[in-house]
Amino acid sequence: MTEFAGEPSSQGARIGIVVSRFNDFVTERLLSGARLCLSENGVQESDIDVAWAPGAWELPLAARHLIEKRGCTAVIALGCVVRGDTPHFDFVANAAANGLSQVSANAGVPVAFGVLTTDNMEQALARAGGTAGNKGWEAALAVLEMLDLGSKLEAARGA
Repeated sequence: MTEFAGEPSSQGARIGIVVSRFNDFVTERLLSGARLCLSENGVQESDIDVAWAPGAWELPLAARHLIEKRGCTAVIALGCVVRGDTPHFDFVANAAANGLSQVSANAGVPVAFGVLTTDNMEQALARAGGTAGNKGWEAALAVLEMLDLGSKLEAARGA
């Protein structure tokens, strides 16, 4: 049995970060966390593209553009959808999750899901640098690990 695991690697990475402007007082914190993680792992500012989408619904298309038009080798999607009194939350959260998954699968590029889907703003702020950490930082780490895992699996294919 052969096992493979990715380590955070920035070698040859061009990282796209797509961020929802809706609830920007939360998403800006997620973006700060993602940028910090990338910096700590050797990604240069010149290798990062940040695109602001109106909301979480628009994140999949923006992610696709970063991959196809800017040549990003991985994308970090950041957003914040807070449950309200209507089913709107379910439609937006599901569309963002399914759309980002589809973009990743179709493009063969890691797309990290750093979209908070919370019951209230307290939970969102806790996950955007508060008591529950920073999910933007975690999403950035995930794409760096996936880039390395992909490289290892590709190298093993030829071995």
